[in-house]
Amino acid sequence: MPATVHVRELTADDLDAAWELGRFAFGSDPQRPAPASAPVPGLTRYGAFDDTGRLVGKAVDLHHDQWWSGRAVPAADVAGVAVAPEARGRGVARALLAGLLRGAHERGAAISVLYPTVAAPYRACGWESAGVLRTVDLTTAALPRHRPASHLTVRAGTTADLAAVGALYETVARHRNGMLTRRGGLFDAADRGLPGDGVTLVEADGELVGYATWQRGRGYGADSVLTIDEALAVTAEAAGELVGVLGSWASVAPTLRLCPLDGDAVSIQLPLESAREHERDLWMHRPVDVALAVSARGWPAHTRGVVDFGLTDPLAEWNTGTWRLAVADGAAELTRVDGEADLRLDVRGFALLYAGAARARSVAQAGLLHGAGDPAALDLLGAGGPAQLLDYF
Repeated sequence: MPATVHVRELTADDLDAAWELGRFAFGSDPQRPAPASAPVPGLTRYGAFDDTGRLVGKAVDLHHDQWWSGRAVPAADVAGVAVAPEARGRGVARALLAGLLRGAHERGAAISVLYPTVAAPYRACGWESAGVLRTVDLTTAALPRHRPASHLTVRAGTTADLAAVGALYETVARHRNGMLTRRGGLFDAADRGLPGDGVTLVEADGELVGYATWQRGRGYGADSVLTIDEALAVTAEAAGELVGVLGSWASVAPTLRLCPLDGDAVSIQLPLESAREHERDLWMHRPVDVALAVSARGWPAHTRGVVDFGLTDPLAEWNTGTWRLAVADGAAELTRVDGEADLRLDVRGFALLYAGAARARSVAQAGLLHGAGDPAALDLLGAGGPAQLLDYF
């Protein structure tokens, strides 16, 4: 393959070749879908081309926003990365991701998350493992017994309830770190039909306080599975009501499959000690623009401090330099300063600290933080607790 790789946004004329590249990479159905000619709101497709003009790599920048302690942070979440077999190991993915990061930076993205099929190529480009989306199986009959509460109403949801469901999701998600806002072009353009096979709602005085979206699956024997796409509640009573409804499926769906959200009202009522892992999807994080990543997010109101550090980011040179982090009153700022700092941080170490995936001493032990200063000073960057995702993309 020629050494030069040209990266640019894909046009409608490139989409057939991009689909074919994805089919080979991911083993998709060979039946080609109807070609898309119009741009899709909320995403940017990138392609890498060799000197002959052949498409040898592709990736998609998803224009998500993510909640970080009460504030929506613009993200460039990455999906659909594929490289032609003949071009692998020749720097195509690196060039492609560098181009995607430049474009994301220009449009104002602050951070980036992706789900890797293999971590090493993304780690070499500055992303680092920060969490896992877990799918677990529970024995439906093991769910705690529940006596319906007289002040709560349980009913089936309709499309008219979707706005309230979205608002409740936001109530749960916005004060956590990392969860998608589910706003913007990708979500505005989505099919507004009921998700899955059904939606179960719990209301108190006409106000939605809990919901579960589910897929029934097939059969009613020993191998029948009820898949819960999402089950969230804003009160313990509503969570108990949902768990009771889910437990009522025991006679026809012996297994319940769901992604638990750590520490939320529903998860703490589930017998997770007996859960069997069905699937785990590693996700990786990196900053797109470190200054914006810091200023755009929320910070714990009680956290205060100042620390200087150097940062190295070979793929996003605008992040490289010496920075001063100042945190106070629920906000933070990252400003450039002159000279060298006692602490020197690799961009992967920044990703781990920002996402709350590791403490600074652990980052130093991993070789991603160096210098004569006390590594614990950079725990300031990780204030706010670990990030978690509930969406796969």
